[in-house]
Parts: sequence; C-alpha cells; structure tokens
Amino acid sequence: MTDAATLAGLDPATLADVLRLAGSTGFDRIQDQIRRTGGCTDPIRLTGSTVTRDAATGHVLHSYSTDTEPGGVLRVACGNRRASRCPACAWTYAGDTYHLIRAGLVGDSAKGTPETIRDHPRVFATLTAPSFGPVHNRPGNRPCRCGTHHQEDAPDLGTPLDPDTYDYVGAVLWNNHASDLWRYFTIYLRREIAKRAGLTQKAAHEQSRVSFGKVAEYQKRGAVHFHAVIRFDGPEGPDSPPPAWATLDLLTDAIHAAAARVAVDVPPSGDQPARTLRWGVQLDVQPIGAFGQGEEITEQAVASYVAKYATKAAETTGTVDRRIGNKEALALLGVPDHPARLIAACLDLHPLYPDRKLRDWAHMLGFRGHFSTKSRRYSTTLGALRQVRADYRAAQQRAALGLPDPDDEEATTLTLAHWTYAGHGHTPGESWLAANIRRDIQHNREIAREELHALPALEGADA
Repeated sequence: MTDAATLAGLDPATLADVLRLAGSTGFDRIQDQIRRTGGCTDPIRLTGSTVTRDAATGHVLHSYSTDTEPGGVLRVACGNRRASRCPACAWTYAGDTYHLIRAGLVGDSAKGTPETIRDHPRVFATLTAPSFGPVHNRPGNRPCRCGTHHQEDAPDLGTPLDPDTYDYVGAVLWNNHASDLWRYFTIYLRREIAKRAGLTQKAAHEQSRVSFGKVAEYQKRGAVHFHAVIRFDGPEGPDSPPPAWATLDLLTDAIHAAAARVAVDVPPSGDQPARTLRWGVQLDVQPIGAFGQGEEITEQAVASYVAKYATKAAETTGTVDRRIGNKEALALLGVPDHPARLIAACLDLHPLYPDRKLRDWAHMLGFRGHFSTKSRRYSTTLGALRQVRADYRAAQQRAALGLPDPDDEEATTLTLAHWTYAGHGHTPGESWLAANIRRDIQHNREIAREELHALPALEGADA
C-alpha cells in the first residue's frame, strides 16, 4: 500500500480512503454532492428530509430524505469568504463582491442601480496606517534603506529594519481602532462636503448623498488599510443626479480634509501612555473612468481589485488563519518573527484594554472590523445576490422534478422540511476528490475567460 501511495502521490491513508470511495455503491452520488458544492474544502453535513404537498389535496408531490444518501448525509458548501479556508467558497464570495462593487459603478437595473450612475462623480480612495517604524521595502528603482534591492517575493519585505525599536503596541492598537477611524472619516467627509459647498450640513444632505463600498487589506507590515469607492449621488440616492456643485474636485478635496481631521484617542492604561491614532500620510484618491475613458483606473479594474482582497485576511502577512490564545502557540505553529511579535503585543495588551478584545483578535493582528462594507444606497447587497442564485437553483430543481411554480396561485404547494446539523468536513479521500474537482472547475473557468478575451470586437454590429 505504501509503494502504491507513493506512486499516486498520496499518503497511504488518503489512498486507502480514495480506493474505498471508488469501490462504494454511492461513489457517483458522493462525487455529485461534492461537485455541487464547487469542491468546498469544509462542507456542512446535514441530515433531514423535505416533503412537498399539494396544499389543497394533501397529495405528496415530492419527498426527499438523506436516508437515501451515502452515509446518510447531504453536503452543502461552508460559505467561508477566506481563500485560506476554502478557495471554492471564497471564489463565489469574490464574484458576489465584484458584482456588488461593479453595480455601484456602471449600474445594473437587475440589481436596483440605474446606468446613469456612471455620470456621477466617483473616486477610488486608499487610506493607510501611519508609520510605526522603518521597514524593508521596494522604493521604486532605489535600494531599500538596508542597502538591498529586494525581490517582489522577498520574505524581508514589510518586516522592521530594527524590530527592537518598532512600535508593535501602536501597530496593533491602530489595527484595533481602524474601524473607528473609518467611521469618523465618513462623518467628517459629509461635514467637509457641506463646508466646501457653502451649505449647512442639513442643506447639503437634502441636496446630495455620499455612497461608498470599501474593503480592508493587510499590508506586508501587518497594518490594515482601506480601499474605497466613494460616489456622489442626488438627494434620492443613485436614482437622482447630484447637484451641480457636487464635483469630482470637491469630493477629492473633501476626502483629503476629512482624513486629516480624524483622530481617535486611546486612554492610558497600565504602563501604556495615552495615544492619539490618525490616518497615515499616504492618502491616494483617483478618479474612476468609464472603462478607460481618460482616467487611469477603470470601473472594471476597481471592481476586480476590491473583489480580490475581499477574500484575504491577515494570513497574507505570514500569520495563521486561526485563533491564538497564548504565546506558546506561536512557536508551535511556526509563525514568523514579525507577525509573532504583533500577536504577542495583542496578548500583552488584552488585560489593559479588555473591552477591545485584543486576545480574541490576536490572529487578525488586532483588527476586529468587517473586511467589506458598503453604505445602504451604494448598490445591491450580498444577501440579495445570494438569494438570486438560490432562487435560480430552486427553479432548476422544480423544473427537473416537475413541480409547479410557487408563484402560480392556482397550484399552491406546501413544503415541510426538517434539517439537523451532523458535522462538517471531508474524509481524506473526499478531500482529495474535492481538490481535483476544484482544479477542474478552475481550469474550465480559465478556458472560458481566454475564449471570452479572444472574441472579436463587435463594433458597428447589431448585438
């Protein structure tokens, strides 16, 4: 068995489980379940049943029970957004985020946003953390301050030149309060807009709205920064044009002024002095073009960029994507020195600031906010996008089973369901099978993308 496993590139336990699955009577159904989850790495296992009846006659139109499934369970996707946890579900989350952000840039009537939104002033802003000490970097064509020309994948990038003088406490406290900094920024932004328009805040609010969609990203040094689409709307939101005074220049100036005003005070505690947290000096605000109509960045590029980072977390800095409750675990898990020091700072500071829950978020280097957020009127919601997908799948299932449309008033049905959680995850063989299914799905997506890019332009054609 060991020799066969070596030839197959599998460990003996995995190979044995693969052979068990392949020889089981339920192999095709197991494969079908895993494919339906997209190759999810940690599916939820459910037991239960559903019965669909004609509401008038009580006649059973369809029934299903997991008793007929292999192992007596039904696998459903875990839905985790993090690529480090589940690449399959993260891809779906990234796709939803892409459509959410794009709908707020180009408009989509199916998603409740008019196409006239493209005429509204909008920018792509990046707000960063301040410096907590010099780090190894790649400053253009010049060498790093250490004298070395670092490669893009150099492990030293983002780590301190002198770890003993780096402000680790300040770094994790800043991450921990980053969401507060953003909240104050949105408050001051509206005030700065009114000030530049020569209006009271009430009058400015009656004439315009500011909408945004943002995502958090970790820099190599472990500090969180935010990328945000910020857009001017009219008084009724995206359905109405902004007033004449709501220009791109005014919005850009207001963003710079609002970011400079933000200050979050952290009180002294124990041996830690009082601190005032602010945004870093590196604030970038760029206009968003309509698919390359002059501006440097396009709607497509912005939506793709935001979607990419919506599925990432602190693991991009070298830490682990799991909770860490004590310093001993850092060595056992092999966490590199720089993120290990940030995590240790969280653990040390927790007793001094218990309300900030730094120990609970130590694996996130102190950050405890949502990775992607938006204002209510920016565009559609992730929940709405998921519901559309669920409705589509339900319609396909009803058609396959010959069940009536639930919107047909003359064919009312009643569905009774009972589900129970029965665990999660795969056996070793199922994990191998899921990985191959994910690989096949990704390969097919890449082929489809290449074919789409290879299509000739349809300029002047009636599409």
